[in-house]
Amino acid sequence: MLNVTFLGTAGSLPTPERNPSAILINREGEMMLFDCAEGTQRQMMRARTGMMRLNYIFLTHLHADHILGIPGLLETLAFQGRKNPITVVGPIHTMHLVECFKSVCYFSRNFDVQAIELVPGDVLKMKGCQVRAISTTHSVPSLGYSLEEDMRLGRFNRDAANSLGIPPGPLFGKLQHGQEIEVNGKKIEPHQVMGPARPGRRVVYTGDTRPCKSVQLASMGADLLIHDCALASDMADWAKETKHSTAVEAAEIAKNADVGQLVLTHISSRYSEDTSQLLKEAKSIFERTIVAEDLMSLEIHLKDE
Repeated sequence: MLNVTFLGTAGSLPTPERNPSAILINREGEMMLFDCAEGTQRQMMRARTGMMRLNYIFLTHLHADHILGIPGLLETLAFQGRKNPITVVGPIHTMHLVECFKSVCYFSRNFDVQAIELVPGDVLKMKGCQVRAISTTHSVPSLGYSLEEDMRLGRFNRDAANSLGIPPGPLFGKLQHGQEIEVNGKKIEPHQVMGPARPGRRVVYTGDTRPCKSVQLASMGADLLIHDCALASDMADWAKETKHSTAVEAAEIAKNADVGQLVLTHISSRYSEDTSQLLKEAKSIFERTIVAEDLMSLEIHLKDE
C-alpha cells in the first residue's frame, strides 16, 4: 500500500477551499508528512489519516506556509500519549527551527523531536524504501524529495520449479526469499526459478520551485510527480520573480521525465475556486495531469501487478 493524501494544496495564502501545503504519504503503515502548514493536524483529522504512526516530517523549505503546523501537531501528539521520537528533516537551518519551536512553546512532550539537515543527494533510508533529497530553485534554501521503494523480488516461475521437481510448499517460499534449497540431492538456486528484480514505486515532490533539470532527472520514470504550479502562463513573469512554476512549466517537466502521473499543487489563491485554466494548459502538454484538491487521496499501484 502506497497512499498519498493531499492535506493542503494552497499557495502562500489559505483560502476557504484550500489549506496551505501538506502532503501525507502512508507506505505500508509508515507515515511520512511532507511540509506541515498551519492547520495540518485538523486536515489529518478531517481525512481520518490518524497521526500517531507519523515518524517523519520532511520540510521542503522554511517559509511560514510550510512549517507553522508543526508546534500544534507535536502538542496534539503529546496529549495523545506519544512516546516514540519523531524526526523533522529539511534543508539548512532546520535544526535551528526545531530549537526555536522548543523555546517559544510550553511543550508537554514525553517524546524526543530530532532534526536532520540534508543537502541535495543525501539519502535517508527506512524500512523498504528511502527518501532522496533533490536540488530545487526557490527564493530561500530548499529541497525536493524522491520517495523510492527498494527493488522487489522477481516473479516466481512455477513451471520452472515444477520442471526441477520442486514440490509446492515451503521450498517455494525459500527460493522466493533468496535461499538455496536441495531436492533429491540436487542443489537449486533462486535464480533458476526467479525472474529479474523489479523496481519499486517512486513519488517525487518538488515543494516550491522554478522548473529545474535536477527535478526532471530525479523524476525520470517516476510513478507520480507532485509539482509546484502556482500560476498560469499569463503570469509567467511573476512566477519567475517569486521562484514558482506555471502549469505549462510543470507539465513540460512531467513530459520530459515521462512520469506516470502529474499532480499540480501549491495553487495560487487567484485560482482557488476555478483551476480549469491551470488544468487546460498543463493537459495540452501532458495529458496525465490532475490538479490537487484538499483531502484528495491517490493510491499508487505497482506497474506490473
